[in-house]
Amino acid sequence: MNEEDLREQINSLIRDEIQENINDYVDSIDETKKAGLGFVSVDDDNELKIKVSQREIDRIIKEYKKIKKGQRSNISHIKKLGLVDKNGKPLS
Repeated sequence: MNEEDLREQINSLIRDEIQENINDYVDSIDETKKAGLGFVSVDDDNELKIKVSQREIDRIIKEYKKIKKGQRSNISHIKKLGLVDKNGKPLS
């Protein structure tokens, strides 16, 4: 996977998480209106704007690459196999 694909996937995950929270909020407003448990004003003119730092996305990509590199290493494969040394201790 190249860096641009990773960036696109991270942005997609962030959008999905934000959309899920918005949906939960809208559902809670609908429930409040149905039950008559409070006063909710409707502001159609307001827009939700989210800013995610490019530095934060770069940090996530760097961490992802580090994890993937570790998973591809020989030591990682040895740990997955559960190999032990001559004394019966797990190889690390």
